[in-house]
Amino acid sequence: MTVRTTRLDAGVRGALRAVSAAAERGLGDPGLAELVQIRASQLNRCAFCLDLHLARAREGGAVHEGRLGLLSAWEEAGDDAFDARERAALELTEAVTVLTDGFVPDEVYERAAAHFDAARLAHLVALITAVNGWNRLMVARRIPPGATAW
Repeated sequence: MTVRTTRLDAGVRGALRAVSAAAERGLGDPGLAELVQIRASQLNRCAFCLDLHLARAREGGAVHEGRLGLLSAWEEAGDDAFDARERAALELTEAVTVLTDGFVPDEVYERAAAHFDAARLAHLVALITAVNGWNRLMVARRIPPGATAW
């Protein structure tokens, strides 16, 4: 595997960081933000982002370790592991990330809308979109976990 070390333009990095930070703040739930970003990164096979967001989730106990271990099987893990709001966010994350048939199904969006007001739902979609952008940038350039020059 060849790491493609061409650095992102500072303006691009700054803009993406600003979008991600604004979406996280607007969502207002740091633990959920990390769950969403980890799940998208799992689906996109982005080792750099997985490493980053798993570390952030563990910091200060934002997400319990047992839940991190179950995240890739959240649907089977049951309501005891992830509550209805988290499950709706994770389902939306998968729908936005994979875009089966080229769109997010109405029923998936409506389930999320039942748990988030309009502003928080917009921030959730923005966060999912931002992490997917980061994932694609890092995977395309094969940036390894822990890299500092990207």
